[in-house]
Amino acid sequence: MDRIKEVDVLIEKAILVGVNLRNDAHFEYSMEELRNLTEALNVEVVGVVTQNLERVTPSHYVGTGKIEEIKNFYEEAQANLVIFNDELSPSQIRNLERDLATKVIDRTMLILDIFGRRAKTREAQMQVELAQLQYMLPRLVGLHASLSRQGGGTGGGFKNRGAGETKLELDRRKIEDQIAKIKKDLEQVKDQRETQRKQRRKNALPVVSIVGYTNAGKSTIMNQLLAEIGQEEHKQVFEKDMLFATLETSVRQIELPDKKTFLLTDTVGFVSKLPHHLVKAFRSTLEEARDADLLLHVVDVSNSEHGFMMDVTNETLKAVGVEGIPTIYVYNKADLAQVPYPVVSGDNIWVSAKQGVGLEELIQLVRQHIFSDYVTCEMLIPYDQGNIVSYLNEHASVSNTAYEEGGTLLSLEVKEADYAKYQQYVVN
Repeated sequence: MDRIKEVDVLIEKAILVGVNLRNDAHFEYSMEELRNLTEALNVEVVGVVTQNLERVTPSHYVGTGKIEEIKNFYEEAQANLVIFNDELSPSQIRNLERDLATKVIDRTMLILDIFGRRAKTREAQMQVELAQLQYMLPRLVGLHASLSRQGGGTGGGFKNRGAGETKLELDRRKIEDQIAKIKKDLEQVKDQRETQRKQRRKNALPVVSIVGYTNAGKSTIMNQLLAEIGQEEHKQVFEKDMLFATLETSVRQIELPDKKTFLLTDTVGFVSKLPHHLVKAFRSTLEEARDADLLLHVVDVSNSEHGFMMDVTNETLKAVGVEGIPTIYVYNKADLAQVPYPVVSGDNIWVSAKQGVGLEELIQLVRQHIFSDYVTCEMLIPYDQGNIVSYLNEHASVSNTAYEEGGTLLSLEVKEADYAKYQQYVVN
């Protein structure tokens, strides 16, 4: 398969530009997030320009009078990049690059590049590449114009994957062919994923899926739950205090001390204004949550915008068809928020995953949700049915075993399905 070349572009200093539409209550946080996204690419932010508008200007996004201010600021700060806090149309990019005489990047391109760097598995790489190509396709003309203003080099700045010199190599037809091929390859991966899901359903293992905003602590929660039950260290997932530290879906089997078992999955984090191409590309990955029996919605309660983050997460889940699934809200980083923890209130729990405080209570909440169909009983299994005793010892929680004249007497807690299957052996 033809691969898009990755071009290192030496970009060190950026001016951030944002439009506050109709006094958006979350505008300041959105600009702070744009700064974090920019710094995630090792680009230094040397200035911020904002404007209050009722609606964006169709030709330039910002008001045309603001262009001169941005240009003066850009030259004074000796910046070499302007980043806009929204997805720009192809014509807006062309007009801005012409009038500012510099490279212009929008929030979507920024996020796509971060995803491109973080993607490790073949599936994630294909998903990101698909989103990049779909973003690039309508912008070919503007991208041709911008290439002459891109510098070379090997610095740490913005790696313009899928939108740099590659536009000279890939005409519209070639990009469309590339998109078709990646979609076909992803369909095969989706089929494999569906086969895995069917196998899980066949094994009747409950699935608990961790969802939430990026950097809320999802991977930390998963690792601490694994550690809490004594799972091997090699099963732990990568965690770091950074945006989009992990893109791959991790699946781990959790076996509790009483033999109850469930699958725990960790999904990609969300962010405001997540590019729709990216959401579509990662749809099959996010659908892991759609088949879950329970969601753990992890929230960074120490962030003053955590309510907004919850709304973004819920809206994104709804966009991929994840609705109506029982949810436990895990308010993480309670230590930083200086609120009491561990505290449980209904399906809400306040914890500090980093400190490992509140994990026992969280496991207990999970138990109540996914193991509510267990039955406590006694079964007398004839001695010639030793295979059933072995099965129950492996798949049920056996609290006592006695050897009676008529067979092995087990006091146990068992799934409803197994209770029904072996009901003939149940004794009062």
